[in-house]
Amino acid sequence: MKTTFNVLFFLKRDKQKKNGNVPLMCRITVDGNETRFSMKTDIDPCHWDVKSGKMTGRSAKALEINGLIDNTKSVLNRIYHQELERMQSVNAEKVKNIFLGINTKQQTLLELFKKHNADVKSLIGISKSKATHQKYEVTLKHTTSFLRKKYNLSDIPFAEINHMFISDFETYLRVDCLCNANTTAKFMQFFKRIILIARNNGWMPHDPFSNYKIRLNKVDRGYLTKEELELIFKKKIEIPRLEYVRDIFIFSCFTGLAYIDVYNLKQSNIRTSFDDNLWIMTKRQKTNVNSNIPLLEVPKKILEKYKGKLPEGKILPITSNQKMNAYLKEIGDLCEIKKNLTFHLARHTFATTITLSQGVPIETVSKMLGHTNIKTTQIYARITDNKIGHDMGVLSGKLKEMENAFQL
Repeated sequence: MKTTFNVLFFLKRDKQKKNGNVPLMCRITVDGNETRFSMKTDIDPCHWDVKSGKMTGRSAKALEINGLIDNTKSVLNRIYHQELERMQSVNAEKVKNIFLGINTKQQTLLELFKKHNADVKSLIGISKSKATHQKYEVTLKHTTSFLRKKYNLSDIPFAEINHMFISDFETYLRVDCLCNANTTAKFMQFFKRIILIARNNGWMPHDPFSNYKIRLNKVDRGYLTKEELELIFKKKIEIPRLEYVRDIFIFSCFTGLAYIDVYNLKQSNIRTSFDDNLWIMTKRQKTNVNSNIPLLEVPKKILEKYKGKLPEGKILPITSNQKMNAYLKEIGDLCEIKKNLTFHLARHTFATTITLSQGVPIETVSKMLGHTNIKTTQIYARITDNKIGHDMGVLSGKLKEMENAFQL
């Protein structure tokens, strides 16, 4: 990056001393921004040449002062070019501080990253989730390992993070950590958040992400078909822990609630709405967005099954997400379903099999899922073969009417 650099020596004439001498000053200018410092010596203004910025004559005093000026100018130039080559950015204040041996406190990457993660942790249950905190912690761990391996550093100033650093970090995630493209992109998004905080605080002179695009590949998210859903629902399960998990999974398939929102569900969230029917009225913990869902017959029966049988006001016998997913794999084996059953698959199934494929408008589905952007709903949604068949059947009927009208 091209910058302008200039060093000027001048007399501070408004600070004239009793003997008539005035202090000699040095001014450094980088890209129009300047700083100055005293040369710790006084000069008779009668022997100062403003044009050359030096003392006139060949006296011992003149030779000493002019030698000091030449040496100072040479050292300042060297500092400027070294910092420009090392960091691709430099300012007048930093050149002066290095020359004077002043240690300036630099904001560093891992120091801010740790503080940020501690702040996120304190907001768990308020505006952040445990999952979000965990993702930032894993990103911090990868960043720490990258700094040690690539640069042999325990931390790095923000001013030294450039585009090459970003590219090298991406390569490290793909090659050393064996992350796939989308996982790498997610880590880069979390890392970019820390860089954005640093830039907003004025700790970075440039944006290392300015020519870097984070790309997420589209993924065809799985879902259960009507037949698979019915198979799980009707399967006779004699192991209580698996029966509980099956019921809660089916409940989510018919409500679209994520695990944490089912976990937080209370009786107070089940209310009679404007149509005199029962609705689930809650807020998604992930986004704090309202999510209002009509309570269909299947989830209503599941709630009735456990009504008054659970402690602490719970309405469903839900366990940890980790155990839920482990037990769902057992249920998948029992039902001979080859798909990878996870709790979040229920949310996809609600979007696809229960709502969109039945003709529910995507705007309505987006509202029920508690999405802030309809593009998020489009990621979950896909058109099933049954829906295509139904729609084309309707079209075929309309075309026949049109064809009849054109017959001679």
